[in-house]
Amino acid sequence: MNTETLRDYCLAKPGTTESFPFDEATLVFKVGNKIFALLDTESRPTTLNLKCDPERAVQLRETYESVQPGYHMNKVHWNTITVDGRVRSSDIQEWIDHSYELVRKSLPKAVREQLM
Repeated sequence: MNTETLRDYCLAKPGTTESFPFDEATLVFKVGNKIFALLDTESRPTTLNLKCDPERAVQLRETYESVQPGYHMNKVHWNTITVDGRVRSSDIQEWIDHSYELVRKSLPKAVREQLM
């Protein structure tokens, strides 16, 4: 996966917005005004920060060399994935889905209902 395919996949999620609130390189994806993914558009290889269930986060870090504690994020709840071909695209998509769902579930019911 490259920056554009990652961006397209994140934007396909209902209610997703994108912006550059921190700098010109870090593309932030939000649902209900809460972050679920951060994509470094200038790093080579590309890096992607995703929210993750704490137990699953540890398991992924132990399983994949390309998955590390979240860079500049709460390391309990965030992972940084180096997108360099060592992790299947389908796995990365699953992790994006997981991150999106974690954030979506934390939103107030009225906001969640607007996303459908």
